Amino acid sequence: MRLLADGSRTMNNDGINRRLVLSCLTALLALLLPAQAIDRPNFILLMGDDHGWEETGYNGHAYLRTPVLDEMAATGLRLDRFYAAHPNCSPTRGSVLTGRHPNRFGTFAPNWSIRPEEITVAHLLREAGYATGHFGKWHVGPVKATSPTNPGAMGFDEWLSHDNFFELNPILSRNGGPPTRFEGESSAILIDETIRFIRRSNQRGTPFLAVVWFGSPHEPYSGLPEDLALYNNLPVRYAQQVVSLTSNETGSPVQRPLRDVLRERYAEITAMDRAIGTLRTYLKRDGLRDNTLLWYNGDNGTPPSGVAETLLRGLKSTLYEGGIRVPGLLEWPARISTPRVSQLPTVTSDILPTVAALAGQAIPNRPLDGINLEPLIAGVMTSRPTPLFFWSFNSAGLGDRAREPYIDPDLQMGTTPLVKLMNGLPTRNFQNFHYSAIEAHDFAGPRVILNNDYKLIIGSSDESTRELFDLRDDPAETRNLAEREPAVVEALEKQLREWQHSTLNSLTGVDYR
Repeated sequence: MRLLADGSRTMNNDGINRRLVLSCLTALLALLLPAQAIDRPNFILLMGDDHGWEETGYNGHAYLRTPVLDEMAATGLRLDRFYAAHPNCSPTRGSVLTGRHPNRFGTFAPNWSIRPEEITVAHLLREAGYATGHFGKWHVGPVKATSPTNPGAMGFDEWLSHDNFFELNPILSRNGGPPTRFEGESSAILIDETIRFIRRSNQRGTPFLAVVWFGSPHEPYSGLPEDLALYNNLPVRYAQQVVSLTSNETGSPVQRPLRDVLRERYAEITAMDRAIGTLRTYLKRDGLRDNTLLWYNGDNGTPPSGVAETLLRGLKSTLYEGGIRVPGLLEWPARISTPRVSQLPTVTSDILPTVAALAGQAIPNRPLDGINLEPLIAGVMTSRPTPLFFWSFNSAGLGDRAREPYIDPDLQMGTTPLVKLMNGLPTRNFQNFHYSAIEAHDFAGPRVILNNDYKLIIGSSDESTRELFDLRDDPAETRNLAEREPAVVEALEKQLREWQHSTLNSLTGVDYR
C-alpha cells in the first residue's frame, strides 16, 4: 500500500492480488457452503417451565432477582404482550416447534404427544444446512430412540433431553440412549451442553439452532444454598398461606407454607437466569453474539403454588392473562441495536415463521397460526395483521371416538424418571388419537380471540359465558364489556368459530395428505 499526495491510500499490485484471492475464496465458500454462519443468523430458543409474566425484575417483581433477563429487556426487544399458545406446557411446546395451534395435531394437554407428520422449525433449519440441537424438557412425546416423536425424529441432529421436567441432578437421555444422572444444577447443565454444541458447530463454520427448554421453575422446587439464601427474608405474611405441591421426598402432594415454597421457586428462577448469563458471556467471548438471535419466553403462566402478587387475572391452565401471558425477550445486536418495548400481541406460534424467514426458508404448505415477526424486529410493524386464538379443547367430549391411538402405545411410554409421581409412576406416558369427523359439540371448551384491541373469552365457566376486555385500558381484565359492545362480540365470535373449524379440519389429518 502506498500513500498518495492527498493523504489517501491505494493498494499496490500485491494488495490487489490478495484482495482478489480473498474475494474469490469467499465467493467459492458461499457456493460450496451455503449454510455458512456469515450469511445467516444463529438461533437460540430458550424457554422457562411455568415461568409467569410477572416473575422478572424488569416487570416489577418485588423480590425476584433476574439481572440477566433484566439486561436483555434493557438492551433488546421486550415483548410486553407475549403469549404462550396454550395455558399448559406440552401444547405450547408443540406450537413453538410447528407454528401451529396444538389442537391442530391433537396435543390437547400435558402428556399428549405431537404427531410424527408435523414439520418443525428444526426440520426447516436442518434442510437449510443448520446444525440443530435440543437440550432439556421435551414433553411432546418420549425422548427414547424408538419414539417416532423424539427430538431426532422432529428434526434435531442431537439432543440431551427429558420426557418431562426435572430438578437438581437431572436424569436425561442423550440421543435417545439410556437415562443417565447428571450431577449439578439443571439449568447450568443444559447451558454447558448447549455451549459445547455451539462450539462444535462454530468450528465447522455451520450456523446453528439450539433449543433449550429448562426444567425450572416447575414444581417441586429446589435450589442451591447460595440461591436459597437470597430469599431468606421474604415477607412473614406468606408464612400464613399454605399451598399444595409435590414433595421432593415422596413424589406425592404435600401442603407447605407459601413462604418456604417461594424461596425455593425464586432460587430456581435465579439459577436459570444465571445460566442464561453464562450463555451470553460465551457468545460474546467467541464473537457469536452479534449474529445470534436469542429468544426467551415462558411456556404458560404461574401455577397456584408459585403466586405471591400479580397484576394479572388468572393462573396457569386458565385463559385469562395470568394463564397465557409470559415473559418474551429477543436479543440480536446485529439487528436490534436500539432497545425497544413492544405492546403488539405476539405468541409462541410466531417463532417458526419468524425463524424460517430469517433463515431464508419457506414455511410449510399447511395452515399456520403464527406470523413472521421480522417486520417487528425491524421496527416497522405497528399492528398485528391477524388475531391470536387460544382454545382449551374438551378432549373428554370426544368420548368413544378417541379410542384409536395415533401411535403405538408401547412407543408412547416414557423412560426418564422425575420426582413427581403420576398414577404411582415416576415416568410419563403419552397419548394422541385419530379424529375422523367434526361434530357440533367439538367446538366447546374455553376459547379466546385476541386482536390489537380486544380480547373475547367464551366458555370460561360455561358455554353461555361471554367476556370482552379492552386490554389497552384494562390489562387486569376487571371490566367485562360484552353487554356494552354486542357488535364487537358478534364479529369476534364469528372469526373465532371460523378458526375453530379450520383447526378441527387439521385435526382430522387432512393437512398431511
